[in-house]
This record gives sequence, C-alpha cells and structure tokens, in this order.
Amino acid sequence: MKKYVLTSDPITEFNIDYEQELNPQQYQAVTCTDGTILVLAGAGTGKTRTVTYRVARLIESGMPPSSILLVTFTNKAAREMLQRVESVLKTNLRGLWGGTFHHIGNIILRRHANLLGYELNFSILDQEDSKDLVEACVSELGINRKKWQLPKAGVLHSIVSLSVNTGETLEQVIEERMPHFIGLTNKIVKIASLYKSKKAELNLMDFDDLLTNWLRLLEEHPEILERYGSQFQQILVDEYQDTNHVQSKLIDLMASVHGNIFVVGDDAQSIYSFRGANFANIISFPKRYPDVKLFKLTTNYRSTPQILSLANSSIRINRKQFAKNLHAVRPDGDMPSLLPVRDVYQQARFVVQRIRDMHAEGKPFSEMAVLYRSHYHSMEVQMELTKHNIPFEIRSGLRFFEQAHVKDVTAYMRVVVNPSDELAWMRVLKLMPGVGRVTAHKITMAALGMDDPLEAIINGAAGKFTKRKNMRASFDLFLELLNKLKQPELLEQPSEMIREILVKGGYDKHLIATYPNANSRIEDIEQLAEYSRGYSNTEELLSELALLGTMGEEDTDGSVEKDRVILTSVHQAKGLEWSSVFLIWLCEGRFPSPKASSPDDDEEERRLFYVASTRARDDLYMLCPGSSSGYDGLSFFNPSRFILELPQDVYERCEVEERHAYGY
Repeated sequence: MKKYVLTSDPITEFNIDYEQELNPQQYQAVTCTDGTILVLAGAGTGKTRTVTYRVARLIESGMPPSSILLVTFTNKAAREMLQRVESVLKTNLRGLWGGTFHHIGNIILRRHANLLGYELNFSILDQEDSKDLVEACVSELGINRKKWQLPKAGVLHSIVSLSVNTGETLEQVIEERMPHFIGLTNKIVKIASLYKSKKAELNLMDFDDLLTNWLRLLEEHPEILERYGSQFQQILVDEYQDTNHVQSKLIDLMASVHGNIFVVGDDAQSIYSFRGANFANIISFPKRYPDVKLFKLTTNYRSTPQILSLANSSIRINRKQFAKNLHAVRPDGDMPSLLPVRDVYQQARFVVQRIRDMHAEGKPFSEMAVLYRSHYHSMEVQMELTKHNIPFEIRSGLRFFEQAHVKDVTAYMRVVVNPSDELAWMRVLKLMPGVGRVTAHKITMAALGMDDPLEAIINGAAGKFTKRKNMRASFDLFLELLNKLKQPELLEQPSEMIREILVKGGYDKHLIATYPNANSRIEDIEQLAEYSRGYSNTEELLSELALLGTMGEEDTDGSVEKDRVILTSVHQAKGLEWSSVFLIWLCEGRFPSPKASSPDDDEEERRLFYVASTRARDDLYMLCPGSSSGYDGLSFFNPSRFILELPQDVYERCEVEERHAYGY
C-alpha cells in the first residue's frame, strides 16, 4: 500500500525576532539545533517563556504541530504555554499533543489498551473509587480488620501508589517509609495483588495505571513504540526535576526514535521526593545522555540582588547539584532580615504587626505571604491574624480549627465540659469502630434523656447499643478515657487532656490507621496541646476556640474581597511569588524537618529553604523562635543550620523589642 506523508515547507524567514524577545541565555536554548537538550532554569528566570518560544521556533521551522509532544505536570501549565504560543504565532495549534503525563497516557491507552487485555472503554478510578475497590479486596480476602488493626483503605492505597511511583517494592516502601505497618506486610502484599487483578478483571484503571500501562505498551509492543516514537519528532518536558522513575522511562522510550528531547527543570527546586519524585532523573541526565547540550538560565527577573545573594549562598553548600549563580536585573533593595524572637507567640505578633504596618503603607494583603515547613507551624499566626481581623487564605490545608482531627479532639473535650453537647457526642461516638450515624444517634438520645449524660454513658447507658464483638472492646476503652478526662486535674490542664486523648486514648493509632498523612495530623494535635498551655482550664480554651472560629467564618464567603494574606507551606508555594515573604520557625527540629536523617534528606531540605527564599521579590523576613511550650514544659530551639551556615553579610540581624500600650 502506498503511503503519502504531508509535510510543511520550512519557513526560511522567521516572523518572530527571537533575539529581541529573549535574553541571550534563553535565546541559545530556544534556537539550539536538534538533539538532547537540558535547560536548567533557575528560580524566576523565565522558564515558561523559554518553553513557549521553543515550541514557536519548532513550528516556524516547519515542524507540524502533531509531531510535537509537550508534557507538563498540570493541564493548566500546558494550556497556558499553548495559548502563549498561539498568541505569539497568531495561529491555531490544532494537533499538538500537550498535557500531563496522565492525560497523554489516557489518550494512547484509549487507542491500544486492548493489547494489554483491557477493553478500550475502560473506566478510570478516582481516589474514592480506588479506596472502595481496595476495601472490597479486604473483604474478599476475609481479613479481620479489627484483629489485625488494618489501616483504612485510603492508607492501603497510598502504600500501593507510592510503590508504583518510586519503583520500590511494597516491602521496601513499608520498611523504609511506614515501619509501623511492618507486621502487616504480607497482608498488604495480598491486598495489592488482588487489587491489581480486580482492576484488570473489571476493566478499570487508576491514575497510576495510566502511566504503568502506557509504559507496558511501549515495552511489550515494539510496533506501538515505533508508531509514537516516529510521530513525535520533538518532545518537550516541563518541571523535569519532579518526574518519578516511570515518567523518566516513558520519556526515554518515546524519544528513542528521533532522539530530540528538550527537558526543562531546576535541580535546586527538586523538593517532592515524598511523592515519589526522583532527584536522580535530572542530576544524572548528562550521564544517561552523554551528548546532551546543557544550558543554564540564571538571569532572575523576580528578586532583588540581596535576596538572590542569600539564596545563592545557601544552595551553594549542596554537593549534588549543577552549580549556577542567579543574578538579578532589578536594582538593589533591602537586606533580608533575620529576627531571633523570644517564642512562637512573639513570632506571631511580629508577623501580624509588620503585615498591618505594610498594609497601612499601601501594600495589598495579597502581596504578603507567610511560609513554613509544616502546616501545623502556622497555628499561632492564624490565631493572631484572626484576633486582628486580618483576612487570610490557607494554601497548605484547612484553617487549623476546621481540620477533622482537630475537631475530633476538641469534641472529646466538649462532651466533658458540656455533656449536653449533642453534636460533640455524635462526633466522638462515630469514631468508635462499628458505630455509625444511626447507632451514635441512639446512644446520644439515650444519654441526653438522663440528668447527667456523661455519667449515664460511663455507667452503661450505651450498653445495649454496643453489644457486638467488634464494638465492645473499643467502647470499653472509650469509657475509660471519658472517666479519666472528667477528673478535675485534667479539666484544669487542657494541654494534658489533649495528651491523654492523643496517646493514652489511642487517637494517634486511629490517625495512623485512617490517614496517609497521619504524622502531620499528629503534629497538629501536639501543636494544639502546646497552644493550650496558655489556658487555665478546658472551658476557657474551648470558649476561645469557638470565638476564633466564628471570627474566621466571614472570610469563607465567596462575596468577600480576595485581598488576603497567604499562608502556605513551602511545598505549596513553589512556582509562586510575593512582594514580602515571612519565613517562620527557622529552627532546628522544625526547618529542616526532624525526619531528615540522611545527607540526601539534608540537601533536599536545603533546596526547600532555597525555594522559600526565592519566593520573595522585595522583602524577606526570617524568624527563629527561641522557645515553645510543649508536653514536657518549655522547649528551647537553636537557629536552623540553614541560617547558621550563611555568611553574615547576606542578611541583617534585627532585634524585636516589645512595648506595652502604657510603656511598661
């Protein structure tokens, strides 16, 4: 059969003046000839612009859009780049393949999944669907969840997913990342095996399958590899430092025919190993492709020279990296400020007062951000912002007291302080294994019909509703906890009450069995306990929390103006920027994370500090609390190693002096 190939004539005269539109570093990368190209794009150096103009250059050179594959980590990023290319070229890019790895995998599998034993109309499982199927597998295997203290389906699925994304066996993932489940390894392996076979049997794929099955197609069917390898003459990958081992293999295979890969990333911003991202993909790229052409984008358009000097000094300490030095095009600004503060409360007061002062001078709230290593670090700042009625938005999760686990713990406290609190009873009762909404309602109504609902439940009012074997033991422990919590010494020490609920009451075990991010939730509860030490009794604490919750409700109204201070973890802040950035809790044991136990962990934590500091355009405030109250009394902190290792000429050390309203 004859085959006709339609091609476009190369454009010999380019309509775009690339030298005018790009700086010299960007121009070299964009106009480079074919082959394997690695562009190391430092923070704020115009990465998106470079990818955009590279696509435009290829099309102006006569490359059909259907021969170009642009892979990004969000569909939004792909749309933004393609819209910019269309705007630059003033033409439609119909036919160009652009989107996330999962999006591209879905398109290819819709055409060829039958080769792997699927029907082409396979269904894609979302997170909830995946959890439901895992739960069905647990039931089919007849595993007694209570006897073996098996974690919930969402946790089991996260273990399976992490294994896929890291390329580690389930045994390795459990041993290295979730050692508290080592005793369940064999059962988890059986569940994972059945989950995999069930998906194939029912013509289902989850998100991970969109990658692994795409990879199987290429590895097991050479004709599919030849087809797409031949079609895509140019492959561009954005944020390459965030790829996992499956994604890296996919790119290598897809580019194996023509060998034209244009990958853009920044090794200094590789901060997602906990999701399965593999730092080795970018750092070892030149070894895998010895003929690679390497370009560095180091002209930063975002930050002042002073902020870049600090960031450069920090990241320079890492041993595993492509050395580069960002330089600014902006004029000089203020030195970054280092602020040793007495404790976390003074830290919060400083941040909020400085925000108020800058806003009074005309700076919008939305141009200010508070960054931190972990979500629970933001609690005191949230409280202080709320007290001063300053609008804020949380990007790292829910507001502290809106989180389910915080509500659970305060519900225990509420039923002891106010035994007639029907909503609190419903909440704590539903935490018991085997107690659903109907049973919880029956128990609550029976108790509320008594003179003292708390004593009624402790003395057996719920007995006839909790006779089943899967309920009795856990409910007895619950009654023991209630009996302990009502003691006067605990009512006068809310911090100790929270500790009793978390540790001796077994709520920490509930979190581990229920949530993939159990450790961060436990940290939240511990931080709540620390905060509670400032209150003389539990009733006072609960009253304050209720008032704070009410004060924050108006901020959730969609009609309220969007000029808000941003509070976010550094991980969530990547790719964003603000005029003024407050980087809080820069202490050993907080930032870097205490879980960073290896040299590689330490380098990733330093990259996280680098990302945080390069979010600031004009002002960078770094705060180091000296102390914080905790379970065991007052804890003292040393400044973060990321501060101590900096040259002292890259920041200005400032003092925080507090004066009361009347001068004393």
